[in-house]
Amino acid sequence: MDPVKRLLAERACERLIVEFVHRLDLGEPASVAELFTEDGCWRWPEDGRRIEGREALRAYFGSRPADRLSRRLMSNVLVRVISPEAARAVSYFSTYRVDGYAGEVVPAGPPVQVGHYEDTFRRVDGAWLLASRTLHLPFGGPTPRVS
Repeated sequence: MDPVKRLLAERACERLIVEFVHRLDLGEPASVAELFTEDGCWRWPEDGRRIEGREALRAYFGSRPADRLSRRLMSNVLVRVISPEAARAVSYFSTYRVDGYAGEVVPAGPPVQVGHYEDTFRRVDGAWLLASRTLHLPFGGPTPRVS
């Protein structure tokens, strides 16, 4: 593959990884569905969750509690372009999250989740999209409520 095309593909996939968490934390959570292919899938094997298709993804991510405050930190993003139409990535994340948020400053605490995503990407009509995202969560705990 041409080196410039490879770099552009890697950058497009990295942008999807970051766009996903921005939409969850700072935007409209249901809109992450638009980042997936029509038949895209989100999985959490440890808990048996599997959400398939854009409409199911929109409903799933849109069901986030309205009073939830979260910030996800992404790091160690490694994209591997497999072909001009396919790529894979692994990225690490830490999630800081509370429920019951009413606009006040919340005392900092440890992250409630630390894990990694394994993603597959597919190029559809010239645009890179998530074909699948698998969550691996070796460190996790309950979401605290603001008192």
